[in-house]
Formats: sequence, structure tokens, C-alpha cells
Amino acid sequence: MAGFEGFEKRLELHFSGDDPIFFNMGLRQLSFDSLQQVLREVQCTVVSAVANHYFDAYVLSESSLFVYPTKIIIKTCGTTQLLKSIPPLIHHALNLHLTLVSCRYTRGNFIFPLSQPFPHTSFHEEVVYLENSLPNHLCFRKASVMPSNLLPSHAWHVFSACDETRLVHFDSGFYTVEVCMTDLDRSLAKKFFRRPGDGKSADAAGKEMTEISGINKINPNALVCDFAFDPCGYSMNGIDGDRYSTIHVTPEDGYSYASFECVGSIYDGDDFVRTLKRAVQVFRPGKVSVSTTTATSHRVWARVAGALEPLGLKCRSCTVDEFPAVGNVVFQTFTTRRKKTGECGGGR
Repeated sequence: MAGFEGFEKRLELHFSGDDPIFFNMGLRQLSFDSLQQVLREVQCTVVSAVANHYFDAYVLSESSLFVYPTKIIIKTCGTTQLLKSIPPLIHHALNLHLTLVSCRYTRGNFIFPLSQPFPHTSFHEEVVYLENSLPNHLCFRKASVMPSNLLPSHAWHVFSACDETRLVHFDSGFYTVEVCMTDLDRSLAKKFFRRPGDGKSADAAGKEMTEISGINKINPNALVCDFAFDPCGYSMNGIDGDRYSTIHVTPEDGYSYASFECVGSIYDGDDFVRTLKRAVQVFRPGKVSVSTTTATSHRVWARVAGALEPLGLKCRSCTVDEFPAVGNVVFQTFTTRRKKTGECGGGR
């Protein structure tokens, strides 16, 4: 491989069950050995962890894992085989008397697509694998590639599936924002390189990167679990009540990449704008794509543009699509480069 693949693959699975214990712990009852078994299929491991009353957050050797009572989110980069986690996760959930009710898979365009192993060699191959791995009762399914006319390298791939109950009953007040940033400012990217022979643990070096980069100021209320890789690279998970945030950085010149993901509420108001602005300012990227997933028609995408345009980033395209058990996905791309552009509208 010419360089490390920063763009992540992201899988979100939701479950339901009748056991009263389920409502308190659910998937959090999975043993660490069971989680490690799942991650071996994906080809990554846990390097750090933190938890609170609501969920467990793990930093992985390639990105992150979040385990709630009713859902699990795995986000992995590099040449991991993320979708291979589905069969063992369904198996372990059945042992807890939990049933899969919905699935969502998303990713951007890979920087090094020819280096990806099965089943990630193409989106078509991924969709076929998903179709064959999911139980038949998840009968409402859709796969789509959301384009960016002026940034073809930042297309967004989405697959979702659900059963009939999940089609009409899912959270309407929350949204998920996935931000992919490339062409990072070189001086800022250097903060995610370790000094040779610094003698620090990965946790201590990660904490230092969190502070010198300003990541600790993105959400001062969050408990941060951070990790620095050797010789470079960085991951963090933030937990704030029942909400998570996560950042992953590949800082090398030529294929620099950073991602930021968080969960918000449509009632957060300007808090979301401040959070997104602070996250992007840490990296000052040349290109940014933002995927906002919400069950309502609330115009969260307008807040995204309002956060990024004051940073010198111009909205180049905005596309909207609707998916089962997901709602609306709005995909926007931004760049600092001067070129002919159209208006950033609500989609087409």
C-alpha cells in the first residue's frame, strides 16, 4: 500500500428484546472476550476503553467501537474487514435473546481502493455481502452512492435495512454527523506525530496531542479517552452523558486525513455549530465532506454550512436521500479552493 487508508467504514446495528435485563444492559452484557472475537474477524483490537452509565466506548487499533444496550457502532479504517463483524455480532446477540431490527453502513471513497480486501473491494461487493449476511426479516433495504459533482473523491456510500417495526419507530430528535477531512494544514498535522524516543506511553502521548491540538476544547464537558500511535496517528472517543464523539487522524503528507463524528439533538441550537467549528479548526482542511443523518426534515444541513463557511470553506454540493429506518441523509462537500460553484441548496 502506498499509504495508510484513513477513510473509515462505519456499521451501526440496532437490536430489540423482551428480557427486562435488556433495558438496563442489553448488549453491554457481552463479555470482553466476545467483543475481542468479533474484532478478530475485523482484524483489529482494543487499545483503550472508557464507560459511563449509558454506554461503553473503545478505542481500537483502527478507530472505534461503541456499545449501548440497544445498539452497537463499529468504525474502522485501514484494510479492516468491518462487515465480517455482522455474523458473530448477530450470533452473540441471539444468545442474549436480542433480535436485530436495523442496520446502517456508511463510508466515503477510499484513498487506496485497490488495497481493500474482500468484501470491501467495491460498494457492489459490500452490498452483496450485507444482503447475504442480514436476516430475512430486515426486508426494507436500500443502497445508494451519494455523489459530489466537484469532489468525486468524496462520494458517500450508504446502505440501510430494517424490519417493519423499525420502519415506523425510531428516534426523531437526534442526528449523527460524520465529517471527513483531507489536505490537512501541515503545521497542524505535525502535532499528531510522536517525537522519537519520547519515552511516553501511548495514553500519555495521546493526552498531550489532545491538549496541544485543541481537541480538548471541542466539547469541554466530554470525558476523553485518547491514544497516540507510533510513529504518528491519533484516535479519541469522547463521552458526554448518552452521547459520543470520536476523532481519528492520519497526518502523513500526501494522504492526510481526519474524521470527526458526533451525535446531536435538533434542540441543541448553536451548540452544534460551535462544536463543528471547533473540530474543523483543529485541522484546517482543504477539503471537507459532511454527512448528516436525521429522522426529521429539520434543516441541520443549514447549520453545517453556517459553521464551516466562516472558516473559509465554501459549500460546493449538497445532496439529499432517504433511507429505511434512517430518515434523511444530507451529504455536503466543502473546499477552500477557488472554482466555479453553484448554490448550496437543500438537495436534488
